[in-house]
Amino acid sequence: MTRTGRQMRSTIREDGTLTLSLEEVAVGDPGDDEVIVRVEAAPLNPSDIGLLLGPADVSTLVETGGAGTPSLTLTVPEARLPGIRGRLGQSLPVGNEGAGTMVAAGREARALEGRRVGMFGGAMYADYRRIRAQDVMPLPDGASAMDGASMFVNPLTALGFVETARREGHKAIVHTAAASNLGQMLQKICLADGIPLVNIVRSPAQAGILLAIGATHVLDSTEPGFADRLADAIEATGATIAFDATGGGTLGSDILQAMERVALRGMTAYSRYGSDVFKQLYVYGSLAAGPTMLDRAGFGSQWSVSGWLLFPFLRKAGPDIEARLRRRVADELTTTFASHYTRVIGLAEALKPDVLRAYERKATGEKFLIDPTRG
Repeated sequence: MTRTGRQMRSTIREDGTLTLSLEEVAVGDPGDDEVIVRVEAAPLNPSDIGLLLGPADVSTLVETGGAGTPSLTLTVPEARLPGIRGRLGQSLPVGNEGAGTMVAAGREARALEGRRVGMFGGAMYADYRRIRAQDVMPLPDGASAMDGASMFVNPLTALGFVETARREGHKAIVHTAAASNLGQMLQKICLADGIPLVNIVRSPAQAGILLAIGATHVLDSTEPGFADRLADAIEATGATIAFDATGGGTLGSDILQAMERVALRGMTAYSRYGSDVFKQLYVYGSLAAGPTMLDRAGFGSQWSVSGWLLFPFLRKAGPDIEARLRRRVADELTTTFASHYTRVIGLAEALKPDVLRAYERKATGEKFLIDPTRG
């Protein structure tokens, strides 16, 4: 039985015109190892917005569709086109993860038919998703689609940070943009696992979110004396690894400098190469526009800056570790890994200009959820 439903797509033409649209697509019968899920919840994560909008200039947003066929156009500045050359001319489906009810299953997945599941694999901003059975996970009894919508990207990323720190021999972590849904999950994991965590935020309200769930070290980077308080928190915890969601600006550099300041406090003899304490900064997000700036004169010689991405981490960690992390997410779905949404919107509503501008801000504490059943 072929089903027809809407699917959100993002296309960038050679001239830099980006079009967002809802396309009617046919979803054929599932293969033996596939299932079809009616999508009931899909989060708008920064990574989704990155694919949806690319490097387009949001100030160029124009509404081009009608009530029944919503669409938007934006312009990608010419200077940014070389960085996305590989996607030009392609109509790309959007949405990394989601949840819903399984409405059909292939021969090898019949036991899951009718179950509510979480799923991961792209193209989730749609009415229906045909997907491999191995890419879905049954939700615990009583869990809603909203509970399961964000059970992959943020939970596995937070667990991946802790796993990375352990594998590399670090005993404490620094995290930026720490009041986000992901940041709250990381704080809960660290409390449960006994790992000291230094949280960096940008407002008293964000600090309050973390203090309310038991955080010990919460620093507001906008307050006077931040650098000194950061060094004191690093000394108290022994943190030598940081995960930075901001990307642009000097915050990552400030963290490495604070780590080196602390390491130098424990040295009894001067070295022109600085301390022998290795300091690791992973940049995993790009909430702040502009280049990442490093003032390496204050780091010493034992440091590294690199990117961190969930999928390469999982491939490197291997299937056994991934399975262990997924089991923990399922077991703690409505506690440690609970996500909170500030607004639920329909699929067509996501292409309204004012709504797009709101979720494009990627403001800490704001998280949007798409529910295609709302229209």
